[in-house]
Amino acid sequence: MEPAADRLRTLPESALRRGAAAEGLALARELAVRAQRLEFPQSAPLELPDVGVFAVGDQLLVAAHDLAEILRDVDGDHELADAVSLVQLATVRIAEAATGKR
Repeated sequence: MEPAADRLRTLPESALRRGAAAEGLALARELAVRAQRLEFPQSAPLELPDVGVFAVGDQLLVAAHDLAEILRDVDGDHELADAVSLVQLATVRIAEAATGKR
């Protein structure tokens, strides 16, 4: 996860605004929702706020770490595999958006 977050942190503003930040935020939001559903199954998940293109790398890293910590406490092999697959696909979308090759 850190490579995707680091990539977002180092991209120029133009690449972030081309869609890389939106892809990163979408991934961070999905990971945060998954973590909340596992940790608080009785509550509706809260949406991770959009705090700007320059913060999305940090948001992604925090959401991924939160999910990883929760998955350590539950038998979450399926959830982990699914999250890894999601991250791999999103990493490709972030790179495509950053380069404008969609």
